[in-house]
Amino acid sequence: MKCIIIDDEEIARVIIEKLISNNKNLNLVASFTNAIEALKYLNQSSVDLIFLDIHMPNFTGFDLLQTLKDAPKVILITSNANFALEAFEYNSVVDYLEKPIVQARFDKAVDKAKLFSNGNNVISKLPAAVAVNDSKTELYVNIYKRLVKISYDSINLIEAKGDYILIKTDKENYTVHSTLKKVEEKLPEALFLKVHRSFIINIKKIIDIEDSSVLIGKNVVPVSRSSKPELMKRLNLL
Repeated sequence: MKCIIIDDEEIARVIIEKLISNNKNLNLVASFTNAIEALKYLNQSSVDLIFLDIHMPNFTGFDLLQTLKDAPKVILITSNANFALEAFEYNSVVDYLEKPIVQARFDKAVDKAKLFSNGNNVISKLPAAVAVNDSKTELYVNIYKRLVKISYDSINLIEAKGDYILIKTDKENYTVHSTLKKVEEKLPEALFLKVHRSFIINIKKIIDIEDSSVLIGKNVVPVSRSSKPELMKRLNLL
């Protein structure tokens, strides 16, 4: 991912440059001491990710976010965690890093940005509980500090992605900070089946089954040997 740094502190820029150099997924193309110069650059060049300091004189990181149109993914840099909630009012912000920044936390934020670059919705940094409503026909997920209703019938599959799960529906994909085990507990057993340690599928959405995989939409999902007997039991075989 092509990235830039926007930070008025030289020491901070040097540290971030070092962190970037240690991450194989990043390519630093420019570094700026103020947001105005960065804005001029962004009006002419495209990047995948911005490391943006919140606290800058005259034109802050938030000022830049309000100005940018079709902003790339942004990881905010701050020395005050109290700005976290305000940060996620912007769709482009995928994470924030609190100074001093360590490599492991930095890499985790980059992984999140890489995940979102695939077109998934921006998630909330707040603990994202998956809640089920009383009708048992839908669940609610915490997306960008709001609860989004997803009907069971619209879900094609759910895939584990490290500390997150990717819920693929007929129209959109949703990335949620949760585990496959937690969401499995919320889903009706008659409709969903965990066919692999990383996948839960909607049985009604199966198009084709071949050997140790199923086709759901355009997604080929592996089926573990231990899960296949249960899958075949659930199907209405002729």
